[in-house]
Amino acid sequence: MTEASRASPPRISVVIPTFNRRERLCRVLEALADQTVADTDFEVIVVSDGSTDGTDEFLHSDHLPRPVTAVTQQNSGPAAARNRGVEHARSPLVLFVDDDVVPAPDLIERHLTAQSELTDTVVIGPMLTPSDHVMSPWIAWEQQMLYKQYDDMEARRYDATARQFYTGNASIPRRLLEAVGGFDESFRRAEDVELAFRLDEAGVAFHFDPTAKGFHYAERGFDSWSSIATDYGRNDVMFALHPGRDWLPPFIAWAFAKHHAVVRWSTHLAVTVPPLGRAIAAALQWVVRAEATLGWGFLSRPALSIIYSIRYHMGVAEQLGGPRGFRRLIRHRVITLPAVEPS
Repeated sequence: MTEASRASPPRISVVIPTFNRRERLCRVLEALADQTVADTDFEVIVVSDGSTDGTDEFLHSDHLPRPVTAVTQQNSGPAAARNRGVEHARSPLVLFVDDDVVPAPDLIERHLTAQSELTDTVVIGPMLTPSDHVMSPWIAWEQQMLYKQYDDMEARRYDATARQFYTGNASIPRRLLEAVGGFDESFRRAEDVELAFRLDEAGVAFHFDPTAKGFHYAERGFDSWSSIATDYGRNDVMFALHPGRDWLPPFIAWAFAKHHAVVRWSTHLAVTVPPLGRAIAAALQWVVRAEATLGWGFLSRPALSIIYSIRYHMGVAEQLGGPRGFRRLIRHRVITLPAVEPS
């Protein structure tokens, strides 16, 4: 790095946390090497979160598509990795990109333009489905849910909120991150949503820019996908206990009520009778896998909607101490924690 480049910080710092995705990461870096803005306009910081697949050696090799600042740490989760990346950032503006989200050629230009026109704002770009990537049915379902949100925001049926803050493709002024203390490293899931709640409470705005495109080459096994749903349910209860978030329990109940009647009925039965819930989820998983084998797909989307709802609300119930807390939340839109027996 030259003295001139040290004296003139880049306009934006791209922070990429990574864990054992060397090939995917290489494709992301290749896309960043082919942006419509000058190389000097941005820097790339890659934080390897305890990778064991040769990522660390790759980041320090001569085979990188473009220069990066390589940071390594023991496996501590994406929140810690992003915090380390921000610590190394030289720009007042940070763009978070995941290691499986390949930027469109003008991604950085779009974020820079949007941020120049806004104040104290998080800019969120879409993570689109690549045409050259075959997704599992559950990942395709997940992408369909994202597209529904994108369509609603683009049509102005609602504006972007903290719940749309996915750090696979989002930019934010660094001072706003520092003002709220960055990511909470105690969360391994939904750490981006937790941060977004704090940003929202600090008066930060959220803006969706459909032109700031990334392409999501997602890969995740079914067990991982379904466990994430349970973690989100648990975490939403934890988030709701924070002072000033009285709106969150009614939101969880409202979102449940919006589901199709079959999804609501199946979820309620599954959560209130957990052994039956596990059996229902297993049967629906068999349907999804059978359809994938046969090349069908007309049953997979409703089946996955039910599975996700069951697993999410099981997480809610677990965090509330059992089915009773879940029923009270859905009926009365309040959270009641289980009583703690005196020792």
